[in-house]
Amino acid sequence: MAKKHWSRRQILQAAGAAGAGAVLGASPATTAGRAADAASIEEPPRRTPVVEECDLCVVGGSCTGVFAAVAAARLGAKVALVENLAYFGGVATASLVNIWHSTLDANFDKPTIAGLTTEITDRLRKRDGVITVERSLARHYVLNSAELAMELDALVLEAGVRPFLHTRFVAPVVAADGRVTAAIVEDKTGRRAIRARFFVDATGDGDLVARIPLPTRTAESLQPPTTCFIVHGLDEVARHNQGFHLSRAVHDPRYPQALKDGFLWSAEVPGVPGARMIAGTRVHGVDCSDADQLTRAEMEGRRQVRAMCDIVRENFEKGRALGITALPARIGIRQTRQAECLHTITESELLGGTRFPDAIANGTYPVDIHHNDKPGVTFRYLDGTERYSVPGQASKTGRWRPETDDDPPFYQIPYRSMVPRGSQNVLVAGRLIDTDHGAYGAVRVMVNCNQTGQAAGVAAHLALRAGATPAEVDPQALRQRLKDQGALIL
Repeated sequence: MAKKHWSRRQILQAAGAAGAGAVLGASPATTAGRAADAASIEEPPRRTPVVEECDLCVVGGSCTGVFAAVAAARLGAKVALVENLAYFGGVATASLVNIWHSTLDANFDKPTIAGLTTEITDRLRKRDGVITVERSLARHYVLNSAELAMELDALVLEAGVRPFLHTRFVAPVVAADGRVTAAIVEDKTGRRAIRARFFVDATGDGDLVARIPLPTRTAESLQPPTTCFIVHGLDEVARHNQGFHLSRAVHDPRYPQALKDGFLWSAEVPGVPGARMIAGTRVHGVDCSDADQLTRAEMEGRRQVRAMCDIVRENFEKGRALGITALPARIGIRQTRQAECLHTITESELLGGTRFPDAIANGTYPVDIHHNDKPGVTFRYLDGTERYSVPGQASKTGRWRPETDDDPPFYQIPYRSMVPRGSQNVLVAGRLIDTDHGAYGAVRVMVNCNQTGQAAGVAAHLALRAGATPAEVDPQALRQRLKDQGALIL
């Protein structure tokens, strides 16, 4: 029945995402002569079987997407969860970024984040899959990404969510009134559809909202992505080279393979002695929501990984002890599209600690901008201080605002920044929520994205129950339901 909502343009756009051989019920694609032009292939309309009918379809299986799906399912919704890769977790698993930032206020006095974020870390602790670092904004939880992926499987299945792995979202089916009625997907079985009453875009890149289309924007200067990797043997190299520091070595211009305009940090891997996750590559000038640029970014990131290892192996005693243990399934993407929502969070609101009546998340991680046009990272903190760090140079410190008697202990994220303008039944969660350039540098980190996922799942349930649009969801009812689920509502 959903087929009646398709225009010819929508059919052709969706058809272009897959070859004729993967399409169920399609006749062979027409060849030159019938195509509109020589640079394209026209495919005929096809009937797409509906594989699932549900209340909520979450597109994107990062921790953000998992938490949205689980939050809604625990309230009684029937939920489908679509993920392109083989496992859930997104950047925390597929991209090997195994740090979650502080869940305490800026003074380390009171918790500001709980809910599914702390539930999953509590579960990991029972398997020695997480280390907690006290009094650190930057690395509160150090995770074992493999253990996290398996724990997310358990969380999804326990909640009764229908998982779709190795499944790529292709296109939305949109009714005349603007409501999304189904998601077209492609998987090993072929081309199928998931019909749902409500949707959450947790893709990070806004794949769903951009194809409806709802309004999105892309910043002129995007924070560059990073390819992380896991190595063994770094401790052995350090023992035999007094004063050895990986960041100084790989950015040292005397080595031909030296990385430029970078920034490096690393973390241990809980439960794996001698293993270390390295985040030191940068790919400048790419928009990873574009397929060709994403391909280039993946290959350039791996080239930089090899260059880093070659510098150590060729120039330091026992350098051959360094061995690459794991590469990521996907580059760690910091920034692509953002949805245009009912409210744009500004840097001044964020770092000023603005309290929102519809706040659904709290955070303390600083504004963290990885520059696309120069080396290093700029950090801006709630206490008004600022730091610019470049490998091999002394950090430059100062203030982004004058000193005050009282500094805000945390900031907040409002629900309105998750509601796309014009949306009838779609919410966004994760790094594509609406912020300005500065606020984005803080909101994009995982402990913040996790909270927006849980909020999106609860808001979807409330909208479905009330027959409401996302904009009509009662924020106080949302805050209370989140509190009931263990989230900290301040």
